[in-house]
Amino acid sequence: MNSEEASSATLWMRAASGLEVLTGVGLIVAPSLLARLLFGSDLNGAGAATGRISGLVMVCLAAGCWPRAAGAETPVLVPLMVLSWLAATFLVVSGLIGANVGILLWPAAALHLILAVLLTRVWMENRRST
Repeated sequence: MNSEEASSATLWMRAASGLEVLTGVGLIVAPSLLARLLFGSDLNGAGAATGRISGLVMVCLAAGCWPRAAGAETPVLVPLMVLSWLAATFLVVSGLIGANVGILLWPAAALHLILAVLLTRVWMENRRST
């Protein structure tokens, strides 16, 4: 991987990790508010507890995937890429079927889709160069 590919991978992995940290912290601090903004409805007690646990998992994933040194991007690129594709798919399908659409659903779907495409592009470039 050349230095330009490494800096591109680092940039998009930091963006994806940062997004997951923000979402994770949002779930930990105010899971019902985040659910209302994304899906247009509140959570019950069990949903809030599950949201907080999910938030902790997202923060841990993001911390584990944060690029630390040049060349260290490749092993942690795939989990972030897969997470971005799955999150984008889930949010788009939720919006298309009209189930629980909140004000942040479409921006979150778009952001995940953009990050998924960029991370996939970097992953494909890394595979070609090795």
